[in-house]
Amino acid sequence: MCLMGPSVVGAQTGEFMLRGFADIGRTTFSAERSFQAVLGSERGAVFGGGVEAVLPQRIFVHLRASRFRATGERVFLFDGERFRLGIPTTVTVTPLELAGGYRFDYRWRIVPYAAAGVGWHRYTETSRFAETVENVSERFQGYEILAGGEVRVTRWVSAAVEAQWTTVPDALGTAPDSVSREFQESDLGGATVRVKVVIGR
Repeated sequence: MCLMGPSVVGAQTGEFMLRGFADIGRTTFSAERSFQAVLGSERGAVFGGGVEAVLPQRIFVHLRASRFRATGERVFLFDGERFRLGIPTTVTVTPLELAGGYRFDYRWRIVPYAAAGVGWHRYTETSRFAETVENVSERFQGYEILAGGEVRVTRWVSAAVEAQWTTVPDALGTAPDSVSREFQESDLGGATVRVKVVIGR
């Protein structure tokens, strides 16, 4: 037990490590009614990946890029009733997030961690038959907090489950004829639960 103990702890607390990761998750958007109206659901799959630097004393910094994409239909709202227009619409949200956090001391195989950071979210909305001016392509700044637990699978591979809450204020509801304005929903953020595979020590 003494042979393994100091070796594992030393790798976690006293060395600089550069690691890569890929993840898949499910996001529930804060603007529930707006996403339900256009896409049929406020939830969807999100795919991502990035790099992470683990510094001495359990501090880490990571850069993640991810993407959500779903296709729905343009709608018109009148007196609270939704009318489908028969025009397919694809919504894509692409965040680039920079976060820093702390990996807590552990007694078992699971390493808990928590982090907070800032993100830049690109939002696009395109329709096949729409004019160029009718399509949307905007970037917004947001903020996030996350927490998770990581377990070592092999010497160079780890797996983790994490939950993240993101807020992207004043991103939606600016266009006078938008669904989000009708529902008074402006936050592009939401809650995400993901599974992550990490390559590196």
